[in-house]
Amino acid sequence: MWYNATSRSLIWDAGLVDDSPEEMNRRWWDERAGIHATSALYDLPSFRAGRSTLLPFELEELGEVADLTLLHLQCHIGLDTLSWSRLGAAVTGLDFSPPAIALARQVAAELDLEAEFVLATVEEAPHVLGRQFDIVYSGRGALCWLPSVQRWAEVVGQLLRPGGRLYLAEFHPLTDAMAGDEPRFEVDYREGSVVTDSSPGDYTDRDLETVNNDTFEWVHPLGSVVTALFQAGLVVEQLVEREETYFQRFPGLVAASPGVWQFPSDRPQIPLSYSLRASKPTR
Repeated sequence: MWYNATSRSLIWDAGLVDDSPEEMNRRWWDERAGIHATSALYDLPSFRAGRSTLLPFELEELGEVADLTLLHLQCHIGLDTLSWSRLGAAVTGLDFSPPAIALARQVAAELDLEAEFVLATVEEAPHVLGRQFDIVYSGRGALCWLPSVQRWAEVVGQLLRPGGRLYLAEFHPLTDAMAGDEPRFEVDYREGSVVTDSSPGDYTDRDLETVNNDTFEWVHPLGSVVTALFQAGLVVEQLVEREETYFQRFPGLVAASPGVWQFPSDRPQIPLSYSLRASKPTR
């Protein structure tokens, strides 16, 4: 099934639009699913040929996943989900965007990879899925689209079986508080700060002509993430801040290696991403 952008736009033009931040974000992601399917950043041809989208540190820090159940929250078009499937995990991907889920299912079928893709929000996940998992995984660029990191942590706690693990690889929340055109702060670095944007284009191509451009993102400082997980009953085992990111988010970044960007060595280095592993106690 392919997303029909024309028919969706006719519904919006008819005045049947929900203008809540969550629905405006959903429309943004609905439109970007098709864009990402053909973008060089997502590079579907090389993925179909066997490329993994997972980073070396993710494989090292999470460890062996073969024969474990893994839930990928906010999976988008499912490439990370399917990369875990290739490593032997029994994977489920969950996302709120119908065209993204449709594309993920299509790619899985094309490559004959075992995967379940479920259309739902993070908030709906425990009810819709009705089961627990060995691993809950959340990939880069997901948390900022959720208004409450406390509710997210509660959901993760509900979805993990006793002894299960959360693995989170994220862009550093400092970068959410910084302006996109240069490394300067644009909003407060505190829980609840909202970043609004109406820029056309996409992070894969700034010059694209796009229709749905209004977005809302929420800043979740590291302290808020760790505290929320603690309050949800999880034990944080590891937190690593990294001076690298995975697309050219700021003009001053330079390629350190394929797909990895950093500030030049003569510039002050700040954390641009982080990874976190936590576990759910057995009792």
